[in-house]
Amino acid sequence: MEGLELNCTVTVDLQGLSHLLLLSYHEKFAQVDILILMTAAVCHDLDHPGFNNTYQINARTELAVRYNDISPLENHHCAVAFQIFSQPDCNIFSNFDPEAFKQIRQGTITLILATDMARHGEILDSFKQKVDNFDYTDEEHVTCLKMVLIKCCDISNEVRPMEVAEPWVDCLLEEYFMQSDREKAEGLPVAPFMDRDKVTKPTAQIGFIKFVLIPMFETVMKLFPQIEEAMVQPLRESRDRYEELKQIDDAMNEVRLIFCVCKSVSFV
Repeated sequence: MEGLELNCTVTVDLQGLSHLLLLSYHEKFAQVDILILMTAAVCHDLDHPGFNNTYQINARTELAVRYNDISPLENHHCAVAFQIFSQPDCNIFSNFDPEAFKQIRQGTITLILATDMARHGEILDSFKQKVDNFDYTDEEHVTCLKMVLIKCCDISNEVRPMEVAEPWVDCLLEEYFMQSDREKAEGLPVAPFMDRDKVTKPTAQIGFIKFVLIPMFETVMKLFPQIEEAMVQPLRESRDRYEELKQIDDAMNEVRLIFCVCKSVSFV
């Protein structure tokens, strides 16, 4: 039940941010593009098992085998979504003709697959090449923009006020730690940023905000300058806050070290 509640809460949260973006820029998009982006936002993490693609592949899980190690989670989310839509009482696309449904389905799949963070550099680099001469009449440009927008929404937690964002950071870190504990138990590789013995909340967030979030949102800002105050500035403030917390942690660790050294010397 907890997993279902988390899936639903994150989905509503992401869908809400997508809606916020589209309210500001809806005139730039065709109606079908808005529908595709909103559908992908709602469905992008359906039936998430709590262990990332790296674990799926290294552990040779059923999902990894089924999808040939290619974005197993994202492929699963797509499959679950359209299994639900295939049920008569859930088929929100029943009034679309086959060609329109094909466009919506393919567009939704493209966007959900874009949320695989293994593709982050590839997608952002592609967008950077287009953003300075962006053409809303070019389908490739618009698709790339939609991919970046859903990525922004997917990992946008730090855009929100601290009191909203921080509990979700705690949840994410706990998910990471649960995975790394299992990986250690199963003799699988462990990513340092997921290892409870090697990472703290400030160190985890500083790198992610500085090297993933801010560069992506600042690139989107070139196309939509209006997001600087609402989205980019909060990211900068969050980065600064976590850097301050890291300084405090470092100082406390130094004090503990000095105390331990002094204590050991006193027993000599």
